[in-house]
Amino acid sequence: MTHDHPAAPDRGVLRPFGRLLTAMVSPFTADGSLDLDGAARVAAHLVDEQGNDALVVNGTTGESPTTTDAEKERLIRAVVEAVGDRARVVAGVGTNDTRHTIELAAAAEKAGANGLLVVTPYYNKPPQSGLLRHFTAVADATGLPVMLYDIPGRSGVPIATETLVKLAEHGRIVAVKDAKGDLTATSWVTSRSDLAVYSGEDALTLPALAVGGVGLVGTSTHFTGALTKQMIEAYDAGELTAALTLHRRLLPLFTGIFRTQGAILVKAGLAAKGLPAGPVRPPLVDATPDEIAQLRADCAAAGLELPQ
Repeated sequence: MTHDHPAAPDRGVLRPFGRLLTAMVSPFTADGSLDLDGAARVAAHLVDEQGNDALVVNGTTGESPTTTDAEKERLIRAVVEAVGDRARVVAGVGTNDTRHTIELAAAAEKAGANGLLVVTPYYNKPPQSGLLRHFTAVADATGLPVMLYDIPGRSGVPIATETLVKLAEHGRIVAVKDAKGDLTATSWVTSRSDLAVYSGEDALTLPALAVGGVGLVGTSTHFTGALTKQMIEAYDAGELTAALTLHRRLLPLFTGIFRTQGAILVKAGLAAKGLPAGPVRPPLVDATPDEIAQLRADCAAAGLELPQ
């Protein structure tokens, strides 16, 4: 690589969960029950082969809307046992009920999670004052560091910049998964707080780094993880041309994985690679042959092989 820019300042201390995280699928058996052995295998693949510093379990890609509280706890334990000695495990605990979210947070802490991912309460559309109260109550409930999850396209409500800046004052609210798609807002958050901003959109990882972001919580990173981490490390080293080259190479898969709901195509791709995945649970539906063919084409366009 050619150094074409002075090295960026070391922001390692502001990366509470590392540079690269994947929102991991929850493998199921053919009959739709939770496959804990499969989860351990996928987790090991993501850490050992794809270079993830941390894994998010029980997120949307993990089909958290259709897994029970007991399944969520068992999944955390299985992943912690599989990779907890070499990667952080962040548990998705967000719901639209503060009491239920606190219960899940406590269970995640007991199960060995290293952090919590807490999504904006969805459907009931609380005001900003309600978001402040909700996130603060969850952060107060355990000793774990919290990553907020700002995704108004799913929740219906954005976390306003002022709210994020206020929440950053809490000692355990250390990061935000930013899926707002508003880099101006991201810029204000990074300039006015010490929140570690992780892109929540794979294709916006490099632009987010440019305005002060620290990494990615990805979905395509089930397949692109090693190269995505190279891209982040290249940017950090001031290798901007190399980082841009990787961004452009991976763009077909950064975006293509979301041609339908992410878990659907990730599970299809993992199955093609001989890794445990299983079906998705209703109301999701498994990928069609045409969708799998398009995924294979997207992988090829990114220079990554998906076996037939």
